[in-house]
Amino acid sequence: MKCPCSSGNSYNDCCQPFLENKQNAPTALQLMRSRYTAFTQANINYLMKTHHISTRPIKEKSDIENWAKSVKWMGLTIINSDKGQTNDNEGMVEFKALFMENGQLQAIHEKSLFRKEKGMWHYVSGQ
Repeated sequence: MKCPCSSGNSYNDCCQPFLENKQNAPTALQLMRSRYTAFTQANINYLMKTHHISTRPIKEKSDIENWAKSVKWMGLTIINSDKGQTNDNEGMVEFKALFMENGQLQAIHEKSLFRKEKGMWHYVSGQ
């Protein structure tokens, strides 16, 4: 089965080890891809775990899960990335995620900031 993150790799060789907590994503880009895949599965626990504690939307947890379940995810396109490699502590990934909601194709286009703390990448914020 191809990974939902549109990497072209199999799910087993791409996002599955991260989503099953067998290993941490080694780069910001891989964390971005795994978070997209988590949205396609409405895996809210992974989304919360990989969201930086300073910006983690705990109060919106059930709303985010319900929304993720209500849309049909159509694909992820990585537009650009800067830093975010294994030896970095910060990185940026620009992406576009397509989804169908109420019969209409919609997109999230974001430049996401990631920060690594204690060896683990976290999503911090997006613009």
